[in-house]
Amino acid sequence: MTNERRLRSVDLARLAGVSTQQIRNYEEAGVLPPAGRTASGYRVFHEAHRRALLAFRALLRGYGPVTAARIMRAVHAGDVPGALALVDAAHAALHEERLSLGAARRSLEALAREDPGPPPRAGLRIGEVAGLLGVRTSALRVWEAAGLLAPRRERGTGHRVYDPADVRDARLVHALRRSHHPLDRIRPVLEELRRAGGSDALRSALTAREEALTSRTRAMLEGAGSLHGYLGHLDGAAGGATGPAPAAR
Repeated sequence: MTNERRLRSVDLARLAGVSTQQIRNYEEAGVLPPAGRTASGYRVFHEAHRRALLAFRALLRGYGPVTAARIMRAVHAGDVPGALALVDAAHAALHEERLSLGAARRSLEALAREDPGPPPRAGLRIGEVAGLLGVRTSALRVWEAAGLLAPRRERGTGHRVYDPADVRDARLVHALRRSHHPLDRIRPVLEELRRAGGSDALRSALTAREEALTSRTRAMLEGAGSLHGYLGHLDGAAGGATGPAPAAR
């Protein structure tokens, strides 16, 4: 027998602001540990379930529903190292996103330092663009093969034709390559620039993404702290404290 306070589905539902059906779904999905049952078949929850629910809801905000559920399922399957590996992977992905944002920010600064000269006319040939940038035509072909440039082709001759947007992209690639940026890090910067429609728009978009990234990082820290507390509770239960009643067969 345990004198630990029992909780009903509705008690947990009110705590999290969800429906009782959602609590049942969480238990069936392994987000919560197995619940005990009364003689009449009603689920019985305990402190461990409350802590698990709070940990999961905290993880949701930073890690998203899929990763948060996978973390909790791993914990309840006894695979704490696997759960922590999922946490590590999420933080590593966030770090990669920070690196990409940093590269985009530096690329804009590098582009701003460049002297663009007079605006290029439309319809430049590859040799003319190479002369503007001070590079070989082979460099432009390599960048094109890497998917960084996409000049149109002249009908009939098949010659490459560079419009002002193509020259802007080539100038940006050249600036980043001189700063030793690898090609795979330049591609997302160009994609962001094209999507935003210009340097000023991209700068605003980057600022918004950096702010969102900061908010997500803080949410992940909060979720990881809640998970840490829940794991500590489970360690205490394993050391002799009474845990949740086992599920009925």
